[in-house]
Amino acid sequence: MTTQTQIPILDLSPEIAELRPEILAAIGRVLDRTDFIMGEDVHAFEQEVATYLGVKHAIGVNSGTDALVIALRALNIGPGDEVITTPFTFFATAESISMVGATPVFVDIDPTTMNIDPDLIEAAITPRTRAIMPVHLYGNPTDMTRIQAVAQQHGLRVIEDCAQSFGARWNGQHTGTIGDIGAYSFFPSKNLGAYGDGGLIATNDDTLADTARMLRVHGSRKKYHNETVGYNSRLDTIQAAILRVKLPHIERWNTHRRAVAQAYNDALQNVPGIVTPTITDGHVFHQYTIRVQNGRRDALQQHLAAHGIGTMVYYPIPQDQLPIYKGQYPTYPHSAQAAQEALSLPMGHVMDTTLIDHVSRSVQNYVR
Repeated sequence: MTTQTQIPILDLSPEIAELRPEILAAIGRVLDRTDFIMGEDVHAFEQEVATYLGVKHAIGVNSGTDALVIALRALNIGPGDEVITTPFTFFATAESISMVGATPVFVDIDPTTMNIDPDLIEAAITPRTRAIMPVHLYGNPTDMTRIQAVAQQHGLRVIEDCAQSFGARWNGQHTGTIGDIGAYSFFPSKNLGAYGDGGLIATNDDTLADTARMLRVHGSRKKYHNETVGYNSRLDTIQAAILRVKLPHIERWNTHRRAVAQAYNDALQNVPGIVTPTITDGHVFHQYTIRVQNGRRDALQQHLAAHGIGTMVYYPIPQDQLPIYKGQYPTYPHSAQAAQEALSLPMGHVMDTTLIDHVSRSVQNYVR
């Protein structure tokens, strides 16, 4: 037994080894051109990723968080407005709503998908509600058919938080292209990750795209002609060049992630006290997350760590219970329970059966 992590939650080194010559060549071309800000590779990546997603406009920005903030600003959402979202996700979701001066309104999750429960959204709508912000958690697309129906019935806009769902599809359509606007993250751990921060806004709306492009460069469509307070939020050319190398591989990588998830499910689905995720159509498994029942999650995590297996808890504190919001909202029982049970196991697009078997056996040995 060892306390050294032998199987990390994510290992990027095989990917880097495979793509190193292409990545170094791409970076070298940027160095030769010295177009480090809004350079040739940024514009090329935006065109290529728009084609991949099947969307009219793709706008590179500095991060997934900036993508959410700029999306909200483009929709003119601000003080006095409410945005409905899930309590069970990373803070950037609610943070972006608060950053524009609006109020996050939380709706509990579906305990099976751990995404926002569409059946609960309508009851949360008030005269101040302007938008719904679903999160495709762990790469699992939420039910956009039902969410779009509620939004259209009540005249609401839809901002899709796709930080974890690049390449995921709902009924064959890419997440982020179904609502009014989609926001993606290229944080290094994502299915399509840069080697630094990066983000993207996607939309089919010409006006929203024009506004987003203006906001990402200090609120100006023309240099030195600033129209509003915007942001310094541009996707670096070097990061865009790296993403261009990686984008052609994303379908193969996501297919392998689904195969890893299926192998895990086959090994763990009948283990007492372990709830495995459903492999739905379009799920791209940014994380493979089990639920550990009977209060044994933390002990299992410690057991796996002792056997050199890295895991993560996404997320130990629902957004409504974070210090910034605590006491302002009721408890959302399904979200609170998920925070006590969710445990993400090692996942990646280069994991082999040996690693999967070792992790699975370690879970089985502890639980049984």
